[in-house]
Amino acid sequence: MRVIAGKARRIPLKTIAGDGTRPTTDRIKETLFNILQNDLYEIRFLDLFAGSGGIGIEALSRGAAFACFVDQNRAAADCIRENLRFTRLIDQAEVLNCEVRAALERLNGQPPFQIIFMDPPYGKGLEDQVLMNITRNRPTFVDAHTLFIVEMAMETDETHLADYGYEILRVKPYKTNKHIFLIPAIHEEE
Repeated sequence: MRVIAGKARRIPLKTIAGDGTRPTTDRIKETLFNILQNDLYEIRFLDLFAGSGGIGIEALSRGAAFACFVDQNRAAADCIRENLRFTRLIDQAEVLNCEVRAALERLNGQPPFQIIFMDPPYGKGLEDQVLMNITRNRPTFVDAHTLFIVEMAMETDETHLADYGYEILRVKPYKTNKHIFLIPAIHEEE
């Protein structure tokens, strides 16, 4: 696994041992960031269930101003910090080593993230819990323009995500998984 483009291009990234994480392949990462290429400059990026941090680090390398990484696994959080130091992107990042729900509470009060990426373990409904929590609590770090990208197994039906108050903008399928692009159905004046 490596950084594909930007100021940290070609720098290899470490992953944690075992099957606790599922790093996004370079090919899928490249496709994702080709889709996002015009939306990354100077943004705030939130990487939930971050694993080794490859997605958020790619965003920083390609021009994001700040990235927050959330993973409850101590080894994953340590790996993210090491990758951030190695890529010299640590000063633009924050790593929260806690459960995602606790991280969302800690992040409330911060300015909006323009992109929130989540790659939870498949088949556990964790993306549903996160999206429902955000709809219910309307935190400051989400606004009507925040783009959510959810990675899920190919066989998982994503249509129910609209029931949580999100508009599905795009579904990008790959061989075994897919990315769902969503925006919240909230209004600026609320």
